[in-house]
Amino acid sequence: MKNAERTSWIRSHLHDSQIDALVCSLPCNVLMLTGYAPVIGTAVAVAFADGRVSLIVPEDEVDLVQHSWMVDAHAFAPGSLDKLEPASRALVKPLKELIRLQVARIGFENGEVSQPSLYSAVHFYSGSLSLLLAECFPHATLAPADAILTALRARKTPFEIERLRLAGRIAGEAFTKCAPSISVGTAEVAVAAAFRSSFATGLLRNTGVPCCDGYAWCMSGANSALAGRAYARSGPKTIARGDLVLMHANSHADGYWTDITRTYCAGEPHDRQRELFEAVFAAREAALQQIRPGASASAVDQAARDALRQRGLEAAFTHSTGHGVGFGAISGNASPRLHPASPDILETGMVFNVEPAVYFDGYGGIRHCDMVAVTASGYELLTPFHCRIEDLILPMEA
Repeated sequence: MKNAERTSWIRSHLHDSQIDALVCSLPCNVLMLTGYAPVIGTAVAVAFADGRVSLIVPEDEVDLVQHSWMVDAHAFAPGSLDKLEPASRALVKPLKELIRLQVARIGFENGEVSQPSLYSAVHFYSGSLSLLLAECFPHATLAPADAILTALRARKTPFEIERLRLAGRIAGEAFTKCAPSISVGTAEVAVAAAFRSSFATGLLRNTGVPCCDGYAWCMSGANSALAGRAYARSGPKTIARGDLVLMHANSHADGYWTDITRTYCAGEPHDRQRELFEAVFAAREAALQQIRPGASASAVDQAARDALRQRGLEAAFTHSTGHGVGFGAISGNASPRLHPASPDILETGMVFNVEPAVYFDGYGGIRHCDMVAVTASGYELLTPFHCRIEDLILPMEA
């Protein structure tokens, strides 16, 4: 099997938690359990304590499953012209056929989670799935399995890290191709559109990738200071000479997500801008040097914060240094959390972003967000492009 480590981890966690079967429908969990990223959210993954993992997938998506590492896939029809019923009712038969053995304890999703979308709308079973499990298996105990799922999502196998390298490579191609579109007089929304288009056309440059896409935002001048808030936004403002231009992107390849930010300067930076760039890069380097198995996630955050404090800029760093990335994109609660209060300890295979930043309302902001994987001896940079201040200075025509 392509991803034997993943099935081994699943079996171990289920055994330790005394769960006979784990049933998941959230796309991020289905991807983690099977290697398949559901398009519209009606697929369901079932993992058993003996190591078996199965996928119940809509008929329309069967052809896409071949690109995952999942081999035990069962097709079903979420809807038909015969009758109107919710997709959950169509799951009754395949679930009963798949979980034939007597099971005493079934784990299911129950808590909060951030779910990226691969399509314009994503179906969520929500509470109907647990109700359906209770109906189909009345003698089984239902057990919330969010702690297990959090732990399983936190680490990536070598197979999964390779998929994230691919996602990072496609994103790097887009940044390299589209950075020149940042020019004086161009609207933020136009720059963002160029970046997003290049994520999708990664299919043309990378064979064997059935699906890739992403989101991009451009925030320039004083708007770049707003990037430290809850979500990014592009506007009609046109880029001016001397602007800081913050490009934030979340892209994916086969459902494996990136979280990347680069801040460019439209022309040669003046002294204050260069000082801010140097401060953010010093914080980045300090954080990276802390990354290794056994290190505390809070120590990584503290290293970045200390580097900015030494330059009198700690108050301008208004969010945590990073969070887990891969099966999702932008969840601040995804483990490991590089946060001052984080209890998380880094392990080999963990993948997360490192995003030191400074923001000044009315002036602008600089954030540099990379993705890294924890290795046996330190870390691997999964987004190795535009990583020097010189790479981020864009010449502007006179």
